[in-house]
Amino acid sequence: MRLPTPREQPPAPRRDAAQQSRSSARCRSPRPLGCGHANEERTAMALPPLLRDSLRLPVIGAPMFIVSGPELVLAQCKAGIVGSFPALNARPQEVLDEWLTRIEHELAEYKAAHPEAKVAPFAVNQIVHTSNTRLQQDLDVCVKHRVPIMITSLRAPDAVVEAAHSYGGLVFHDVTTIKHAKRALEAGVDGLILVATGAGGHAGRLSPFAFVPEVRQFYDGCVILSGSIASGGAILAAQALGADLAYIGTRFIASEEANAPAEYKQMIIDSRAEDIVYTNLFTGVHGNYLKGSIVNAGLDPENLPESDKTKMDFGSGSAKAKAWRDIWGAGQGVGQVEAAPSAGEIVKKLRDECSVSCAAARLQW
Repeated sequence: MRLPTPREQPPAPRRDAAQQSRSSARCRSPRPLGCGHANEERTAMALPPLLRDSLRLPVIGAPMFIVSGPELVLAQCKAGIVGSFPALNARPQEVLDEWLTRIEHELAEYKAAHPEAKVAPFAVNQIVHTSNTRLQQDLDVCVKHRVPIMITSLRAPDAVVEAAHSYGGLVFHDVTTIKHAKRALEAGVDGLILVATGAGGHAGRLSPFAFVPEVRQFYDGCVILSGSIASGGAILAAQALGADLAYIGTRFIASEEANAPAEYKQMIIDSRAEDIVYTNLFTGVHGNYLKGSIVNAGLDPENLPESDKTKMDFGSGSAKAKAWRDIWGAGQGVGQVEAAPSAGEIVKKLRDECSVSCAAARLQW
C-alpha cells in the first residue's frame, strides 16, 4: 500500500488552546509506547493487536547468536518488551521443544501471579537459507507451540509466513535493502525489520534516515528499526522517523541473563563505536563485530579478506560456525553500555531515558 504524498493529504485541522494543552500534558507524562508524538496514533494502528496492549516499551529484544536463550527471553517478556532467540541456539535440535515449553509455562505462571503486569509475547528467529538443514524441523516445532512471532532472516520467508499464518502467528522479516523489503511484502509478512547501518551482527549499509522514509513511501504497516539503538532517546528517534518499534540487541548482551561469556560482556562494556568492524568474512554476509574478539582470534581487523557469499553455511553444528564461535557481534551503540545489570533494570532505564528525552525534545520547540 502506498502512503499519500503530502499534496494528497487533507490540511491538518487547527487545534484550539485546550487541545494544545492536552497534547503538552501527554508529553509531560509519557505513555508506555511514546510521549504524545504526532505519529503515536499511527503507531498504535500499525501495531498488530498482539502487541498493542502488551508492551511497556516499543521494543523487540533482537535474537542474538549464542547470547539469547530462555533466561534472557523470559526476563525481557516479563519486563514488557518482546524477547526473542534464534532457533539455532537450541542445540541439539530437540532442545527447541524444551525451550518453548519452558517459556510458555513460565510466562503463563507469571501472568497469573501478576495480572496487572504487561507481559510481552516472545519470538523465534528462523534463518531461511538453504544451508539451514534444521529449518523445516524447527518450523514444525514452532507451529506445534503456536509461537506468537517468528522473525525471519536472509531469504524471502514464504514458507514461514504460510506456517505462521495457519494458526494466527506473526512474521517479521529482516531486510537491509528496499528490494528485499518489497520482496518480503510480496511474501505476506506482518512487519519489516529495517536493519540499518551500525546494527550488531548482520547489518546493512543504509542510514535509518534514508531507509525508514523510503519504506514509508510504499508501506504503512508495522516497521521495526535496527541500528545503534541503545538508549531511550534512540527509541524515540526511531519513532520520530516513522518506525513503530525499536530493535535492540547489543544493550542486552551485557545483562545478567544473557548467555554470553564474562569476557564478551566485559568487552561490550569496554568498547566504543570505533571498536566495531564491518566484514563478511565470518558468515559470508556483512556484519558488525567487536575488534577485540577478532584480534583475540589471531586476525588483523584492518586487513580481513573478503568471504564468498555463495559459501554461506548456517547448518547445524557446521565446522565454519564453530571456527568463528568466539568472534563476537555487536553494534555501534556499544559505547553506551556501561554495566551489566539485569534485563529488567535495562528496560527500566530505557523507559526513564525515554521520559527525559521526550521532555528535552519538547523544550526545544
